[in-house]
Amino acid sequence: MSIEIVGLISTAHGSEIHAPTGPVVDPQYVEQFAQAHEKSDFDRVLIGYSSATPDGIQVAAYAAAHTDRLNFLIAHRPGFVFPTVAARMFATLDQFSRGRVAVHVISGASDAEQQRDGDYLSKADRYGRSREFMQIIKQAWTATEPFGYDGKFYKFEDFLAQIKPFQQPRIPVYFGGSSDEAFAVGAAESDVFAFFGQPLEQMAAEFDKVRAASAAINAPVPGFSVSFRPILGDTDELAWKRAHDILGATQERVAAGAGGGGIGRRSAGEPSVGSKRQLEAAAASERHDRALWTPLAAATGAAGNSTALVGTAETVAEALLDYVDIGATTLLMRGYDPYDDAVDYGRELIPLIREGVAKRERAAAAS
Repeated sequence: MSIEIVGLISTAHGSEIHAPTGPVVDPQYVEQFAQAHEKSDFDRVLIGYSSATPDGIQVAAYAAAHTDRLNFLIAHRPGFVFPTVAARMFATLDQFSRGRVAVHVISGASDAEQQRDGDYLSKADRYGRSREFMQIIKQAWTATEPFGYDGKFYKFEDFLAQIKPFQQPRIPVYFGGSSDEAFAVGAAESDVFAFFGQPLEQMAAEFDKVRAASAAINAPVPGFSVSFRPILGDTDELAWKRAHDILGATQERVAAGAGGGGIGRRSAGEPSVGSKRQLEAAAASERHDRALWTPLAAATGAAGNSTALVGTAETVAEALLDYVDIGATTLLMRGYDPYDDAVDYGRELIPLIREGVAKRERAAAAS
């Protein structure tokens, strides 16, 4: 029962409650932010993707050069870089970083956001393209003989990359979504399937859908990643006070026209199925299970992962371990005070999570 703990880094300070200041790319901030995650015992950090933000591969390369052990999960949207080229880009960085790269394939939920970079495919076709993209990059990383591909979205012949990943047999591939199309694609092609945080019963049902999709094609079941926004306090009362302060500040910024997700510009139009799941949980109740709190998702339109876990480090650790108990293998956590929260998670929260997982492993071995 191993667990992977993932954070998130950006190239400048900013969040739902903090207006960005300074340059869009602040090298010193990137260096310090990445090092803070490494010192806090995160396994890897996600580098997000939007049509407005800096290139994630270059951000990862810079951060990798200023850390020793931290791994990087680089979000990537198929359709803008041909998969054979992308495979070589990621393999090259994996060599330079000595095996610290993973790829998070994002099909793109918003038509408006995709069109900013010139992509006018339908959502269904974007999922089909993602499937072909993942098939190709995985084969590119492992092939020992030239190969070709003749799909709906990609076609080439006689390809063989000289550059292979440092990791063997290949770089891990993550994938996300909550629609039936996403379940079919991710169950077939991904190593880890990523979800936004939802109430436990709802989350367990989503995991089961992916398991069923894998079983239908006799494929290995991927791992499961769940994303949350922990809000900690020395007591539960102080944590809840901080949570309501964050909600008030978020509502003020959203009312003033600021982006709700804290990464790039928000897109008008239909929310993703994953965002809808968070909004459905928010409509049902403000609080769920041990510590799940949904008003922040409602306030931002669930732009990105926006469900919070509120309480002391002990309370939030137990809440996260509840998700481990239903099958989560990766926990993605980012705060509303991004740098300070990463430090606090390392000091207070992550040791409790790892201790809880170790306790479960010992109990399983004993039984």
